[in-house]
Amino acid sequence: MKTQAWGWLAVAVLAAGLNANYHDGGMQWAHRVVDQIEHNSSAVMALATGHADQFLTEARFLTTRSEVASCRFSEAIARAQSRIDESEANFDRFRAMSEREEAQLVRLEANRARIEARMAQVRIPAIAFSPVVVRVPKIDICPRIRVSVPRPPHVQMPRMPEIHIASASAGPV
Repeated sequence: MKTQAWGWLAVAVLAAGLNANYHDGGMQWAHRVVDQIEHNSSAVMALATGHADQFLTEARFLTTRSEVASCRFSEAIARAQSRIDESEANFDRFRAMSEREEAQLVRLEANRARIEARMAQVRIPAIAFSPVVVRVPKIDICPRIRVSVPRPPHVQMPRMPEIHIASASAGPV
C-alpha cells in the first residue's frame, strides 16, 4: 500500500509540474494540439446542431491554419482574419444563448404570473390562537434520603527501597 501511495504522489507532482509548465506558456506543441482539438470539436458541434455559418467559420479557420503562407505578412493577415471569424462565431453563439435565456425568462415570468393569479384566488381564514396556560404545582418540602457508604479497607504496602547510583562523571546520565 505504501508503494502505491508513493506512486500516486509521484504522478500528482509530475502532473502539477506539467500543468504549471503548460500554463506558463511552455509546451507549444500541447497548445497547438489543444487548439486544434477545440476547433475540430467546435466544427463537429456546429455541424451536428445545424449551424452552417459556424461550421463554415471553423472550416475556414482550420484550412487557413493548414495552408503554408508564402510570406509572414500574408500569414499574419490570415491569422487576424481567422481570429475575426472566430470572434464573430463566438458572438453568434452568445447572441443565440442570449435569445434562449430571454425566452426562458419570458417562460418564468408567465409561470410567476400564473402562480400569483392562483394565489389571489386562495382564501386563508383568520384564526385567533389563545395562549396556553400550564399550572405547575409548587413543592415546598424536599424529601431527604440518607445513604450510608461503607469505607474500603485500608491496605498497607511495604516501602520501596531507594536505589542510589554513583557516577564517575559530573555530567548528566
